[in-house]
Amino acid sequence: MTEQELNRAIQYVTASTSYSKDLVGSVLRAGFDEMTQLAVHATSQFSREDLMGYICQWSMKQTGQPEPLVREILDCAGRWLDDMSNAVPTEDAPQKSISGGDEPETGAVS
Repeated sequence: MTEQELNRAIQYVTASTSYSKDLVGSVLRAGFDEMTQLAVHATSQFSREDLMGYICQWSMKQTGQPEPLVREILDCAGRWLDDMSNAVPTEDAPQKSISGGDEPETGAVS
């Protein structure tokens, strides 16, 4: 994702929610950065649901924001997340969860 595309997503989500541009930007940058790392380093296949759940947890941990806020922002940016998730190996039926526990691990999953 280019900086221009990220800025477009931030502007769209900011206009669609009551959150500040800085808050939206921090959540989306955390989520998109981790999606990029997963696309580069992931060796396992993940369902869309598992992938999005992981990105939500990762973004919460990185930004310190509560789950409802992070989910609303990520859901609003769903079009861009879906485009990025196509670069990460996915499958129709989940076989593994992305993180082994309740919290995301530090660093990309391999």
